[in-house]
Amino acid sequence: MQIKHALIASALVLTGCVPQSISLAPPPNLYSTGQNFPAEDVPPVLRTTTPRIFYLTDRLSEREGAGAEIYGSMRSEGMAFGTAQVQFGASNWDDLVTRTYVDRGGRISRLDVSGVAEDVQFNPVPLSTLRTDGALIFDPDEEDIYRQEGRAFQAAIRAEILRTGNKRVLLYAHGVGSGFDKSVTTLANLWHFAGRKSIPIVFSWPAGNGGVLGYFRDREAGDFSVFHAKEMLRLLADIPELEDIDIVAHSRGTDVMTKALREQVIFYRGAGKPPKLAMKTGTLILAAADLDTGVVRQRLQAERFSEAFEQINIYINPRDGALRLSSILTNEQRLGAATSESLPPGELARLRKSELVHVIRVENVRGGGHSYFRDNPAVLSDIVLALRTRAFPGGTLRPLELGEDGFWQLHPNYPLERLPDLRVEGSDR
Repeated sequence: MQIKHALIASALVLTGCVPQSISLAPPPNLYSTGQNFPAEDVPPVLRTTTPRIFYLTDRLSEREGAGAEIYGSMRSEGMAFGTAQVQFGASNWDDLVTRTYVDRGGRISRLDVSGVAEDVQFNPVPLSTLRTDGALIFDPDEEDIYRQEGRAFQAAIRAEILRTGNKRVLLYAHGVGSGFDKSVTTLANLWHFAGRKSIPIVFSWPAGNGGVLGYFRDREAGDFSVFHAKEMLRLLADIPELEDIDIVAHSRGTDVMTKALREQVIFYRGAGKPPKLAMKTGTLILAAADLDTGVVRQRLQAERFSEAFEQINIYINPRDGALRLSSILTNEQRLGAATSESLPPGELARLRKSELVHVIRVENVRGGGHSYFRDNPAVLSDIVLALRTRAFPGGTLRPLELGEDGFWQLHPNYPLERLPDLRVEGSDR
């Protein structure tokens, strides 16, 4: 009975690991001079406080009101693609890029989803199959419709490339407990401070299941969504005008994305194509990864997974309470809470040198031990700089310090207690 109660308590903590607010602004000039928000580089058409964030989801749609789309935690066998309008907490563009986000009265600005419009509803999968001359094929009529839906998705992204001149995608996959709106506003925040020089797309899978068993239901929902994530990656890579796809994944979102990416790596390698060129993948960021460290070694490292990326940045926090509980429930070490003792000797150096994998230890976490990638200004700043500059850790653009244990350390010259606590309240429907 004691074990049962412990499991229930653990599940409750894990399902509640997503905070009700997200950070809006890393302090400008965190690492070195000249790293302020690059407002002059933002395309004129994107200089707005109400930008559009694209989404692809396999959450079930729940309609509310005229034309509004609200997605819950139920599964849909067919993907949906559309746009979500986000309202930043500023009255105009100049205020957004020049001022802080807490006014003189101490009130905190908001970052909200103000409208959602679904543009493409994909047919449910799996498609029907037929056996012809000993081969199993999809029903030609259903497959033709599915391809038309894929082309409509690609046409929308191509139109955005033409409208903005941005030829890079910034893709975000959230973790457990996250609602649809929260996933959109988190990506909006990352995309904004990375300079708005990409096309933002959130892959929002059916997380946010409540109750004692919510964490486990979310884990299963993540497995359900791997095929849809893979289809999204395939459709994006097949857009001729698109050059690169950067990916940020958090918590169990890292499992969804790495599974989909791994299958793509194996497919293209088997087809005789270099995975990175075929997939158009750029930087991969895994934050607070709820991944079995042993499984990562056997299913990712053993498949030379990192070959498909410019670099991989893994943010870890050995004191991450949610991942500690996940380790207890699974009886295995989680990657996002790795320590030097949990990795083979010399492995970090080899990964850094030959596979361009950088493991960054987060210290003195504030604003949530599991969601620090958006709540902690220092971590958010390093992610932003990695996306904005394409730089590896340790140089002038990302002046992290390499510790004796082989982990990179965040800005040792900028103590966290000196950083302002700038935060935006996000709404969840």
